[in-house]
Amino acid sequence: MEIPHETDVLIVGSGPAGALLGYLLARRGVDVLVVEKQADFEREFRGESLAAPSVTTLRRLGFGDALDRHGYLESSGVGMWLEGRRVFHVDYRRLSLETLPIEFPQPPLLHALQHRAAAFPNHHFAGSTRFTGLVEEDGAVRGAVVRPAGGTPVTVRSRLVVGADGRFSRVRKAAGLVPRTDQAARDLLSFRLPRPDGWPLESELVVDHDRHLAVLPTYPDAIRVSHNLPKRGLGELRAQGIDSFRDRVASIDPRLGPLLESHLRSWDDTGFLEVFNAELDEWAKDGLLLIGDASHTATPTLGQGVNLAIQDVVGAVPLIADALAGGSKGPVVRAEVFGAFVAERRRHKAFVAGFQKRQEASLAMGTAWQAAKRRARFRLLNALPLKYRVFGRLLNNPHHIDPADLPSSPGTRPVTLSPKS
Repeated sequence: MEIPHETDVLIVGSGPAGALLGYLLARRGVDVLVVEKQADFEREFRGESLAAPSVTTLRRLGFGDALDRHGYLESSGVGMWLEGRRVFHVDYRRLSLETLPIEFPQPPLLHALQHRAAAFPNHHFAGSTRFTGLVEEDGAVRGAVVRPAGGTPVTVRSRLVVGADGRFSRVRKAAGLVPRTDQAARDLLSFRLPRPDGWPLESELVVDHDRHLAVLPTYPDAIRVSHNLPKRGLGELRAQGIDSFRDRVASIDPRLGPLLESHLRSWDDTGFLEVFNAELDEWAKDGLLLIGDASHTATPTLGQGVNLAIQDVVGAVPLIADALAGGSKGPVVRAEVFGAFVAERRRHKAFVAGFQKRQEASLAMGTAWQAAKRRARFRLLNALPLKYRVFGRLLNNPHHIDPADLPSSPGTRPVTLSPKS
């Protein structure tokens, strides 16, 4: 497509956050351009876990048919195994959830979002297009420069640029916003294996002293396994050979032994993830907003990244639409529009990050005495109703959807926008 030189909102990145934001804004009559560096969505994503509120939100927004047609796995709970014994378990069916969390691949989700958005003439999508810089005038962001593959740079002027381009956001860097980064002591190496018949459809954490595996069922017939390794320890691990790695994993969870021998053949079957938690003091500047991992990178514990991003979008859409309709005077959307939104999102992210940090510290305990104390603590927690209150708060943060974004609402009528310049 020909890239327009002017739009109301320019979104950089078409992951779940950028794609959903583009669709919802287009429904409200906002002129949107979404640029994505990849040519298509047919690639492997790590984040396939959708928390119960995210599933409910997608269904209320009209995407239930897309989920049902494709198919998914419901996750019934989470369990923890310590040194060969299951000491902790939460049954999601005992939480006050409208639906269970699901495992759903990102490519069909992104296809569904893009397909629905493409029905609006005010929604424009440019694949194979890279963000190269911001346009700034008088202390405000007034657009961005993007470059299609094999083409020349295009300057796109807008009233708002949204950075939805992930944990290493180029938009964030161009804006001069530096996150506070809390590096985890360990990183992760992940891989997939076929899921045997009868395998539990729940998340499992299998721990042996300071080594652990996160084992998650994956649609349609696989399991995703993540194994911890010391920070900057990938080179040493690979030097020991793939056979040694298979033996290491099987020693933690012997159930995986036969699968590893047959299906983990080389390092090409693995994927590396650097684990860190990042937070920004500023998520917005005049003419600019950052959402999802670009503003608050989370560690992979309990798969919160996609769900935090969806919460960001649901909260930001009415603010953006109202500002463009005249609630924010001037040529760009002012940062002050997002003040209360950012404060509320930061509070929830801090709760999630605190839980994740405590969990990761617990997993790093390596001595026999530390492991014994950890087992005793989780056995006690497992016996207390408190565990359901904690997980209920963590997994069931509601998404307050503006009625204008619901399919049956009159929100599809175009808003009246104030002048762009």
